[in-house]
This record gives sequence, structure tokens and C-alpha cells, in this order.
Amino acid sequence: MKKPLTLITLLAIAIPPLLSDVTRERDVIYQYSEGVALTMDVFVPKNPNGVGIIKIVSGGWKSRRDRVTDDYSKPYSDHGYTVFAVMHGSQPRYKVRDVMGFMHRAVRYIRFHAERWNIDPDRIGVTGASAGGHLSLILATKGGPGDPEAADPVDRASSAVQAVGIFYPPTDYLNWAEPGDEAVGIGKQARWQPAFGPESETAEGRQVLGRHMSSIYHISADTPPISIMHGDNDKIVPLFQSESFKKIADAHGVAIELVVKKGGGHGWPNRVDDEVQFLSWFDKHLLK
Repeated sequence: MKKPLTLITLLAIAIPPLLSDVTRERDVIYQYSEGVALTMDVFVPKNPNGVGIIKIVSGGWKSRRDRVTDDYSKPYSDHGYTVFAVMHGSQPRYKVRDVMGFMHRAVRYIRFHAERWNIDPDRIGVTGASAGGHLSLILATKGGPGDPEAADPVDRASSAVQAVGIFYPPTDYLNWAEPGDEAVGIGKQARWQPAFGPESETAEGRQVLGRHMSSIYHISADTPPISIMHGDNDKIVPLFQSESFKKIADAHGVAIELVVKKGGGHGWPNRVDDEVQFLSWFDKHLLK
């Protein structure tokens, strides 16, 4: 004979257990582009540590909302970090120049509204993989003061970040797999030409765009601490990209580490397990 269901049992069936002690705020609009809303989701842990981590939702400069699942903020939110899952307009509709601008705007928006999420505006980290890593380094090397004359107060805020932890980033489109290996929509990166736009159709345009979108040319002594993990079997973004970046960063006295994943390609199984490396990096450089 089956026992009758108790009220507690019924409630347990009706109310599924929480994934974690994190509150998710969906579809926060940080910019409008020609009537299109660009958004982020914000994950606030139960016991926040006052630090914000931006996770750039980007692969091939396409930003897919379905990638932002309820556990997308892990492992950072489990560690007390408030996580901003930032989405951007995707190529080919938006070019890489546009996407870089969207990311600067997102950081300015987060910094301007820091009190809303109880984070320190001077302790913001960023993470991403591949195109997300590229955009993270753009913020690290080109982020800076806003326009003091801007009508929108958000655009007066800085787009600088204070620490970076990323996977296999493109860093130099003028020297891709070796010195002189140009890849601004040609050669090994020809399939991405629609993302680069008309500039990539001429040699002069490729040089201008290549320097603009390659973080390696914008490293300075003010570049924040950077941790990179890159596979030595990456057929899409060669390890040469991270090695070259580290060499220039070292010369400028930037705090940087490069961890080489043996046998790792452009992504690998259980990659999320390796993000623990970035937790310790952010702890070291962002926690007071």
C-alpha cells in the first residue's frame, strides 16, 4: 500500500531546488543601436564580494543569447563575484569596429551604475574565449576615459578594466601564425572577411584596421594584469598569438601569465574546470 503524499513532499515536487544562491536580472539594456537593444544579464550572488566580472558572450564576433544559461555565471558567482554576461550585436550586420565600441559602452554602463549592483567601479574584471578573449584584450589595452562633453552621462565614464582572464585570444592580425602573416580578412582568416567589412578589401585598409583591432599594438605600462590560457594544438587561433602578446607585455612591465594547455585545441572538453585559474588571478588582483 502506497503512503499518501505529505504537504512537504508535494511542495518539494512543485518547487524545484534552486541551482545556486544567485539572482539573475535579465535583459538589462546598455545601448540602443539603430533601434536594436543591446543587453546584458546580471548574476548577483547571495554574498557578493563587491567585485564585478564581465563575461563577454562572443564567438566569431557573434553573440548568442541561448549560451547564457542559469549557470553561466559559474564559477565566478559561486566565489562571490557579481557577473555581467554582456551580449553584443553580431557580425556580419555589425563589423568588428562596431563590436569593439559596444564593449566599451558596456563597461561604461556597468561602471556608471556600479551602485545599482553594489560593486566597486574601480574593481572590474573581464573574461572571454576566442573573440571574447580578443574583445577582453581590447578593453585591457584601449579602455580609458570617456568623453567629458558627452550628452549621455554613461559615455563620460571610463571603459577601463582592472584585470583579465581569457582563453586563446587573437592579438595581432598583421602577424597571425608567424611574422608577416597578414590575416585581416585574408589568408588564414579569409572566412571572417564579412566581420571586418570594406576596410579589409584593400592593403591600406587592412593595415589601418589590423592595428586598430589588434591589442598587441596598444599595450602600455598601464595595461592591467592579464592571465591567458591557450592550447598548443589550436588550429584556429595559433599559440603564436598569445606568445607574441606576452613578449610585448613583459617588455612593458605588465603583470601577465600564459598557461599552455598541452594538446589543447580551440576549446577542449571540461574547459570550465580550467577557469579556476582565473578565479585565483582575479582574487589576487581585484579583492581587497
